[in-house]
Amino acid sequence: MQDIQLTQQTKAGGCGCKIAPQQLHEILQGHRSTTTGLHLLVGNEGNDDAAVMVWEGEDCLVHTTDFFMPIVDDPYDFGRIAATNALSDVWAMGGKPQMALAILGWPVATLGTTSASRVMQGAREVCERAGVALAGGHSIETQEPIFGLSVTGRVSKSSLKRNNTAQLGDVLYITKPLGVGVMATAFKRGIIDAATFAPAIESMTQSNAFGAVAAELPGVTAMTDVTGFGLVGHLMEMIQDNDCTAVLDMEKIPILAAALPLIQQSIYADMAMKTYSKYASETNIVAMAQLIPLFDPQTSGGLMLAVNPQDAQSLELLAQENGQVLYAIGRLEQRGEKRIMVL
Repeated sequence: MQDIQLTQQTKAGGCGCKIAPQQLHEILQGHRSTTTGLHLLVGNEGNDDAAVMVWEGEDCLVHTTDFFMPIVDDPYDFGRIAATNALSDVWAMGGKPQMALAILGWPVATLGTTSASRVMQGAREVCERAGVALAGGHSIETQEPIFGLSVTGRVSKSSLKRNNTAQLGDVLYITKPLGVGVMATAFKRGIIDAATFAPAIESMTQSNAFGAVAAELPGVTAMTDVTGFGLVGHLMEMIQDNDCTAVLDMEKIPILAAALPLIQQSIYADMAMKTYSKYASETNIVAMAQLIPLFDPQTSGGLMLAVNPQDAQSLELLAQENGQVLYAIGRLEQRGEKRIMVL
């Protein structure tokens, strides 16, 4: 059992095993939720990170489900990453997670029960550190390992942040470097070793709890986390309902140092090209040196925030006070020929 590598049990792992954007759009045709006449405040109409319903007065419930197949070999790290990723959806809405239920699919005959217990241990430690009760869940026996959480949180209406409410003139920030998908692909193929992959694991287990703090700043107009559809895919969701163009400064976009030589070798995750095929005509991105990192599927990626320029300094100060790194990567300008321009 000790010789079994989780990443070799599946075709893809982490958020890179998501259904491609175009296929997901086709699946959800006719199945979009409506908030008319219901307590439902946020449904799936805008591809938000979580659903939100009014509970009482200003108090709202935030609920999300997120699970995937292994992106690492160590079951303990798999549990930590999957739990951090699931909790992030609540933080990205400006909420605070309160309770979680585990979702476990495990090939017991080949991987045994000890490895599954280690997954649970990693997830439980992340939840405890975040003050979240991991209160139960559901498990089935599967051919490929799967793990994630269903998470319930709370948010006030005034702090609720959506992913598609950015405004013209907003400054764009992200909180984590890109490149996790590139490194995971290289690790799965045996191109890099565990020591080289370690910075990616560190990034994937970094909490996005700052989202609940940033949400209290009125100047934050929109927020989401950058996951399986890459920075461009999630940025397209952010500006889809706005008549503007996102202008990005490539030199200011952080990329994990260990991912840079891999990008130069044109190593990328399959999901990157699937997302690019949907949004290529909306961008000026052609060069692989830009395409690979900007469409790279992030697992447990950082937050992306759109902020009124008058409040940008306040956000940066808030981040500094909370030990959160922020990267200013661009702004929303008047609508041009393309929806996303990279300089």
